[in-house]
Amino acid sequence: MTSRHGLDTRKTRRNNIFHPAREPVRHGDGLRLEHDRVTGPIPFLNPTRAHYRHDQRPDVRYKWTSRNDRKGRHAVDIESKQATASTKHDTPRPTTSLRSVARNIWRMFTYFPIWDVSFDVAFVFTIGSVIWIFNAFFVYLPLVRPGSEFANEELYGGGITAFVGVTVFEVGSFLLVAEAVNEGRSGCFGWAVEQVLSHEEEGGERVALRPSKSHCTHHHNKQMSVDTRQLTQSKSELAPQERLWIWWPSNEELRTHYIHNLGFIASFSQLLGATIFWVAGLTALPGIYNRMSQTLTIVFYWTPQVLGGLGFVISGALFMIETQSKWWKPAPRTLGWWVGAWNLVGGVGFTLCPAFGYDSRSWAQYQASLSTFWGSWAFMIGSTLQWYESLEKYPVAVDSTT
Repeated sequence: MTSRHGLDTRKTRRNNIFHPAREPVRHGDGLRLEHDRVTGPIPFLNPTRAHYRHDQRPDVRYKWTSRNDRKGRHAVDIESKQATASTKHDTPRPTTSLRSVARNIWRMFTYFPIWDVSFDVAFVFTIGSVIWIFNAFFVYLPLVRPGSEFANEELYGGGITAFVGVTVFEVGSFLLVAEAVNEGRSGCFGWAVEQVLSHEEEGGERVALRPSKSHCTHHHNKQMSVDTRQLTQSKSELAPQERLWIWWPSNEELRTHYIHNLGFIASFSQLLGATIFWVAGLTALPGIYNRMSQTLTIVFYWTPQVLGGLGFVISGALFMIETQSKWWKPAPRTLGWWVGAWNLVGGVGFTLCPAFGYDSRSWAQYQASLSTFWGSWAFMIGSTLQWYESLEKYPVAVDSTT
């Protein structure tokens, strides 16, 4: 079996080749896929990274990643030596510059694109993390400052915030899976390469690279929320990869693509962990928690927290691996890697809490409360970074070593 590019798929590992129907940016004008740079950290799973060259901008490499594809982000790497050598190129500012970072932070307080599921995921998890921080204060603060405790603080304050917090996490996890199954089906370049007049040379022209929503076909783009094809065709007439939005993939898509998709596996692990954890949130409510026997508390309160926390740990680890070139090689220069790392730390905290909670001695109960405290703050940091990431749709990096 050979792909449409002539590659023998029988001799190529799954992480080094795209399925012909799933190749991203396959309709991009002027883009050339670098086949030797299609990679993934796990051999039996789908590729997570690829690079494209543009005919009119040899100094620009379009960097596709599976995480960016889900988030509707369009990253480019600019070779600074070629860019500075040519006066015919107009290059955007790197997003790591102080001005770009400050602008994106300002947008976090002024711009709320609720139609963007990636923003919704980050915002919901941020709210959930804030609620869990309140929960941790209700449970942990009386152990540190006994004088601050009020009547039934742990039962009512801790129990109610635990239920609300885990419910918000459940909603966020469901949206996370919806984001994964609605990744960019055909992909898009997301940038406009156009000729513009140059003021430096009389009659000269420059090849400009500009972010362009009109070139973006991701469902995150509000301008593309109504597809003209879908106005004239029913959903049953459209191929699965052509539909604008789905809540769950077909059995065939699940079997042939999504079970091999690292981002989907990580998202589903998060949802599974949150669903199991929700049982503990329910039993934490006043009127249930204070009426359970020791055995029921272990089975329906502490154990779901252990299993749910492990789901969070697995999810955070997989999200980290997704951004890495090798499964064992960290990628600290990638923002998505830090999102996964902090969520992993939060998952560890939420797992240690019930692990200590099985022991009724005072020192163990102290450590259980403390684990929830620092675990909640770790989730808060990860969610805030994800919020920042969701608003930066056109990241630009300058590669000075190329």
